[in-house]
Amino acid sequence: MPRIIGVDIPKEKRIEIALTYIHGIGRAMSNKVLKTARVNPGTRAKDLSEEEVSRITGIIQKDCKVEGDLRREVSANIKRLIEAGTHRGYRHRRSLPVRGQRTRTNARTRKGPRKTVGVTREKKVKTVTKETR
Repeated sequence: MPRIIGVDIPKEKRIEIALTYIHGIGRAMSNKVLKTARVNPGTRAKDLSEEEVSRITGIIQKDCKVEGDLRREVSANIKRLIEAGTHRGYRHRRSLPVRGQRTRTNARTRKGPRKTVGVTREKKVKTVTKETR
């Protein structure tokens, strides 16, 4: 299983798809990297030579912000929005959809599983008296 930028990519998949397992690389960036590295996108990841893997790794390190750096930058941006008190920051803080989607129905991915809110009733206890016998 080839390892690029600290991520094990699946060996049976084509390299253009396998590179998308790295956080921050999609199909377009994957194809751009492979074109620059002069690697055929149809090649299976297990068939890559060490030289090709090192060329791909070098290009990704030089041109792309991926994995840990990208995650840190995104979390810093969200933290900045929250501290600035923006509308988007408020939505992030409350775990609600940020980009204007409806929340009356749907939005379950962002809001999490439903929490039922309702009135709890006391059970009526039937008392037995001499008159009811």
